[in-house]
Amino acid sequence: MSLFGEIEKVAKGWRWGHRPLVPRSVELPEAQHREFPTEWARTPVGKAARAAILRLGFAPLLRRELEVQIRGREVLDGLEMPVLFAANHSSHLDAPVLLNSLPRSWRHMTAVGAASDYFFDVWWRAVGTALAFNTFPVERKGMRRSAGMAERLLKQGWNILVFPEGTRSPDGWLGTFKPGIAYLSITAGVPIVPIALRGTYQAMPKGRNWPAPGRQPVEVRFGEPLWPLPEENHKELIVRVRSSLERLMDENSSNWWDAMRRSVRGETPKGSGPEAAHWRRMWESSRPIEKQGRRQESSKVWW
Repeated sequence: MSLFGEIEKVAKGWRWGHRPLVPRSVELPEAQHREFPTEWARTPVGKAARAAILRLGFAPLLRRELEVQIRGREVLDGLEMPVLFAANHSSHLDAPVLLNSLPRSWRHMTAVGAASDYFFDVWWRAVGTALAFNTFPVERKGMRRSAGMAERLLKQGWNILVFPEGTRSPDGWLGTFKPGIAYLSITAGVPIVPIALRGTYQAMPKGRNWPAPGRQPVEVRFGEPLWPLPEENHKELIVRVRSSLERLMDENSSNWWDAMRRSVRGETPKGSGPEAAHWRRMWESSRPIEKQGRRQESSKVWW
């Protein structure tokens, strides 16, 4: 379907300016699981518009508000597309920071799985996020329910960025991982590249509408790709994905050598954080991150 055909389809079937009549808690498959058309965002026109939005809109904004350091991006060298990216999720900054941290050729071929009941509940948010971030709707109950769309994208050569927690962390620590991305990796035969984010929660946690002042430091660390092992099921693979993210998070907060030693000894800190009251968990995860200055890979976002 052409770009204008998709737009016409949206215009005819959407409640303009209003949220859906059916509450999110009501299980009505026809209303709850309607697939919002996003193919128009991946046409040449959509890709060109998105490139301009990211480069001319989000890039200057992120550069002004954040000080981003990127580590380990060389794991993408020699890796063939498509892949699945799995990252921790605690802020609305996560998607734009991650997309702008990818090499240009990878960024232009990456789609983002977004919660259908939040980003696709009203037309303006659905159109805006699809255009700016190349999003497609994912059910919070698990990516397996949205596997059809994801599999089509992978077959077309698109990388997919997924937040396995399914929602932003309310306190900055890792939540429960849904195994949908592992299921997709096994069925499609593509690797999962873990990415650990540090600092986006401090910069703009859930509840804030704008980053905190002072160019907050943010670290993006890429991990080695994880391929499904023979006879490995999706539950076992998602455990490996989480363990890899926890080691990357440990590396972010310390250094590669110490994190590796703790990993070998089985002493990697749990990403779920301390067992304490909610206020204490938020206080611990909100500790300011020390700015580390310029390093080999620069202290700015790669555009």
